[in-house]
Amino acid sequence: MTLLSSAPGGASVRRPAPPSPPPATPARRKQGGVILAVPALVWYLVFMVGPLVAIFVIAALHWPGMLQPVSFAGFGNVRTVFHDPVFWDSVGNTAIQLVVALPVMIVCAYMLGYYVAQKPPGARALRYLLFIPGLISTPAKAMVFYAVLSPDGLLNGGLDKVGLGSLTDAWLASPSTALYCLIVLDVWSGIGFTAVLFAARLGSVPDEIGEAAQLDGAGHWRSMWRIHFPVIRDFVGVVTMLQFLWTLFGSAQNVLLLTQGGPGSSSTTLSFLVYQKAFIAADLGYSQTVGVVLFLVGLAGLLTIRRVFRQNY
Repeated sequence: MTLLSSAPGGASVRRPAPPSPPPATPARRKQGGVILAVPALVWYLVFMVGPLVAIFVIAALHWPGMLQPVSFAGFGNVRTVFHDPVFWDSVGNTAIQLVVALPVMIVCAYMLGYYVAQKPPGARALRYLLFIPGLISTPAKAMVFYAVLSPDGLLNGGLDKVGLGSLTDAWLASPSTALYCLIVLDVWSGIGFTAVLFAARLGSVPDEIGEAAQLDGAGHWRSMWRIHFPVIRDFVGVVTMLQFLWTLFGSAQNVLLLTQGGPGSSSTTLSFLVYQKAFIAADLGYSQTVGVVLFLVGLAGLLTIRRVFRQNY
C-alpha cells in the first residue's frame, strides 16, 4: 500500500505506507494462554495432587504420631485395617448413609425445586427460606438437633404431650437410631440448597415445553418426571455427584459434634474414622489407609453416577 504526498512544486510523490504489524499466530496465542495458566497449574499440583500423593505415601508407613519416628509398613496397615471390625462397621454405616440420604435428598429437592420453578405465590420468599439451613454454621445446626433429640429434648417432650411416651428414646445415644439421626441432619442441611439449584436449572427450560405438555393433557406429576427431568438429566447427575461427595467426606463433622461415633461404633463413618485415627488415636498410617479406601469409594461412586445420569438420546 502506498500514500500520496505533495512535494515542493505541486508534484505528487508516492511513498510506501508503514508496514502493518503481523497478525498474532495461533501458536503465539496458545503460548500466551499456557503462560497465564501456569500459576493455576502450580497451585493445583501443590495443593491438590500433592496431598493426594501424600495419602498413598503415608498409608505405607508406620507413623504413631506427628513427632514420632517413622518406619516403612508396606501392606501392614492394609492388613490391620481389613481385620479391624470397627472399619467394617464404618463401611456399613457409610453405605447406609449414602443409600438412604442421597436418594431422599435428590428426589425431594427435585420435587421442591420443580414447585418453586412454577413460580407459585411467594416463590421468591421461598427461595430465601430454602437457603436458611445453608446459612447456619455446622455447630449451630448440631446444637439445634441436640436440643430436639436429647433425652429431655423437644421430640420426647412432644411425644409425652400427645400420649406417646412409650415411643420416647435417647435418640442420639441409642445404637439403633444414632446413625439415622445423623442422616436426618444431612438431608435437612442439604435439601434446601439443592432445591434452589434445581429451581434455577428448571427456570431455564423453555416455557414452550411445559405448555406443550399441558396441551397434551400431562399433569404436573407427569410433566415433572416425563418432560422436565429428561431435559435436565445431566444437571441432576452433577448435583448428585456434589451431594454424594459432601455426604461421603463431610459427615465427620456431624458425627464429631453429636455422637462421637457411638454408641460403640454404631454411628462411625469412614470419614470420621479417618479423623479419629489421625487426631485421637495418633495412628497416621491407619488413618491414611482408610483415606485411600475413602478416595477409591468416592472415585467409583462418581463414575457410577456419571454413567447412570448420562444422556441417552
